[in-house]
Amino acid sequence: MLWVLVAVALAVLSLVAVECYAVWLAHKLSDVWSEVRVLTERGARLAELLGQIGAPAVTGPDPSGEHPQTPGVVGQM
Repeated sequence: MLWVLVAVALAVLSLVAVECYAVWLAHKLSDVWSEVRVLTERGARLAELLGQIGAPAVTGPDPSGEHPQTPGVVGQM
């Protein structure tokens, strides 16, 4: 009979521990989503600010071999 009570007590304590962990995990997940939302808002604000100042687009090398900044100069480094 004593073993049954010990097993039930362990089962109840384990259930309480799992519930506490689930609540803690839900709070952490809420914190992460909040930070993702802030990061998204700041990214949108940065894009808006860059659009206001008219920052040039970043492009790769010209396939024709010409330097993108100085037309007519063959891309030699």
